[in-house]
Amino acid sequence: MRPTVHILVLAAGASSRMRGRDKLLQPIKGKPILRLVTETAVAAGGPVLVALPPTAGPRRAVVDGLPVQVVEVPDAGLGMSRSLHRGIAAIAEPGAEDGLMVLPADMPGFSPKALADLISRYRAEPELIWRGGTVDGRPGHPAIFPRDLWPDLAAVTGDEGGRSLIQRHADRMRQVPLPGDMAVLDLDTPEDWANYLGRQSI
Repeated sequence: MRPTVHILVLAAGASSRMRGRDKLLQPIKGKPILRLVTETAVAAGGPVLVALPPTAGPRRAVVDGLPVQVVEVPDAGLGMSRSLHRGIAAIAEPGAEDGLMVLPADMPGFSPKALADLISRYRAEPELIWRGGTVDGRPGHPAIFPRDLWPDLAAVTGDEGGRSLIQRHADRMRQVPLPGDMAVLDLDTPEDWANYLGRQSI
């Protein structure tokens, strides 16, 4: 059987840089960004998990009706690492060669085709870490981690994510250039949103 790549959408953050607004509910072409990113993940294939804080009713409503598993992260205030820990724990009986794609929910540029290409590359060589980047070589998102690294990924702390794990296993990392700026474009602040939406209207 081919390895399964589980996609974990990171949507448990506090939007602290948005000055009172929830960035994951901000609309792009009529859809909240969380819905847009989650639909992209679903279209890429494979099971999708969405990490949410338990009090995020509006965010939960945004993904209602989609074929995803919601993973509650009651300790989300301790950083992104808790979403990784909870997400990995929520995957029942993963196969030995399964992968975990870590997909931030505040990055609107991804296409199903780009994510599916990363998944295909992982399935061909499931012992490697596959990571998106830019054409000019800048590292970015998402990243797919092999099953044997999940315990280490679940053990990270704070808001680091998988950076140190990628550094420790640099010999196993393969970076794939993705079109445009999709691998590095994230919308964290009101200014980021204004700039992005302004470009979309041109």
